[in-house]
Amino acid sequence: MTEPDLQDLAELLRRFGRDECAQEPLYGVLCELAAQDASLLDLLAQAPPPQRKANLLLAALHERVLAGAVPELAAYYPSAGGTRTPDDALAGTLQRAVAQEWPALSRHLREGATQTNEVARGAALWPALGAAARVSGARRLALLDFGCSAGLNLGVDRLRLVYQQDDGRVQERGAVGDEAAARVDTRWLGAASLPEADWQLALRHGVDPAPVDLQDPARLRWLLACLWPHDSRRAERLRRAAQRLQGLPHQLRRADDCIAAIADWLAHLPAGVQPVLLSSWVLYYLTPAELARLRATVDELALRHGLVWIAAELPALSAQALTPPPLPALPAGEVASSATLWTLRWPDGGRIQEQALAWSHPHGRWVHWLG
Repeated sequence: MTEPDLQDLAELLRRFGRDECAQEPLYGVLCELAAQDASLLDLLAQAPPPQRKANLLLAALHERVLAGAVPELAAYYPSAGGTRTPDDALAGTLQRAVAQEWPALSRHLREGATQTNEVARGAALWPALGAAARVSGARRLALLDFGCSAGLNLGVDRLRLVYQQDDGRVQERGAVGDEAAARVDTRWLGAASLPEADWQLALRHGVDPAPVDLQDPARLRWLLACLWPHDSRRAERLRRAAQRLQGLPHQLRRADDCIAAIADWLAHLPAGVQPVLLSSWVLYYLTPAELARLRATVDELALRHGLVWIAAELPALSAQALTPPPLPALPAGEVASSATLWTLRWPDGGRIQEQALAWSHPHGRWVHWLG
């Protein structure tokens, strides 16, 4: 790459560290160190343009830590038992780790992809599925997770969803009282009532260019590497959700063209189920042309087959015909820049309707229900 290109990558790293890593100081420091290091910039440059992102480089380093390959660097990672805070020695430690693990890191950058496997999004997905059932008039849902990665969203009804409401009440949904289930604790903001369980998942399917086999320890380790190192609760949730999903009937399909795969999925559904498409933090990775094609395809399939679409994305991506509603007052310490807008699109009388369902934290820490 040219020098200006490398400067752009350095700025990308600095911006990510500044804007996205307030709750992960280690990653903020690593982004700044990488922005100053030619070898790390060269490493990031090996990623295909759609994946040339700071969090892919950070995940690659984290995977080597979790694999036990770089114990000196692992001392800074709570996820590997480390207790050391960033200090003057970190830069040299990072350089040695990169030099030692260059082949594995290079492979991750060239072939890997950051994965959207945030189990706690189930706190908003649960009521969103209820909204899909309501507008369609159907109770038995067939769910297709678009860009599913490991398909953990497909086990939303097997999560123990614990909602802390503003009035102090605590309500549960999903695997109520199940101590072995992955537990999701979330703030339910505002005065809206928490919907009841008026739907069931009859079929669970996912499609992805490279779906993750949870029975492969290396693939599960990669999913864990995509999490922030300090967040042990998220890691434990992921492990438990992965274990529970493996016991559920579900199917993940590999497809080079995931958009085309939607129509094929619909064609093979049995009678008596309502098709629901889910996209959660995946549209960000599509090109503008791919996004336009997806939207046109889904609207066509909605009018022909009754497909309902739940989107959980940044507001510019999830909202198509509507203006995003104002954000609620957020809990102390939360930032608005990465808030997720949940929308619902469905066919009604030969036209496509769209509704804003909820705002949520991207990792499910709070949900403000609108629908």
